[in-house]
Amino acid sequence: GRKGGHKGRARQYTSPEEIDAQLQAEKQKAREEEEQEEGGEGATGDPKKEKKSLDSDESDEDDEDYQQKRKGVEGLIDIENPNRVIQTTKKVTQLDLDGPKELSRREREEIEKQKAKERYMKMHLAGKTEQAKADLARLAIIRKQREEAARKKKEERKAKDEAAMAGKRLQSLSLNK
Repeated sequence: GRKGGHKGRARQYTSPEEIDAQLQAEKQKAREEEEQEEGGEGATGDPKKEKKSLDSDESDEDDEDYQQKRKGVEGLIDIENPNRVIQTTKKVTQLDLDGPKELSRREREEIEKQKAKERYMKMHLAGKTEQAKADLARLAIIRKQREEAARKKKEERKAKDEAAMAGKRLQSLSLNK
């Protein structure tokens, strides 16, 4: 027979309480090591610090003292890379919501595009753009054509009316005889 691997077994999940307890134990251990490095008698002679660490789950000092474990040789060598960005978490009280907000590139481009469109529309309405000048010229030509067409219609109507009047005169003259 073959023995089954680890994949068929039931999974065990760690509860959030156990994770918090483990983190507190690691913080406590790190503090004790620091106190021993500073001076051996500090660990047992200061009950206030022990009480504080047991009472508060997340205090400001705990957040600053706790650092992620460094892998490999990183823990032994201090590297000063000016390009390395260290991520710092900000609390909600530290956030500056009223300050100037930086826009992303896409948002900036969108705003610039809208402003350019508004500028163009103002110039267009004032008749300063190439397209507006072409439109105005086209409109002038159309107005002239319409005026000429209206004048021709008027002349035709006058001619028609005169012809009709002349026809009536002839008829009336011929009837009068």
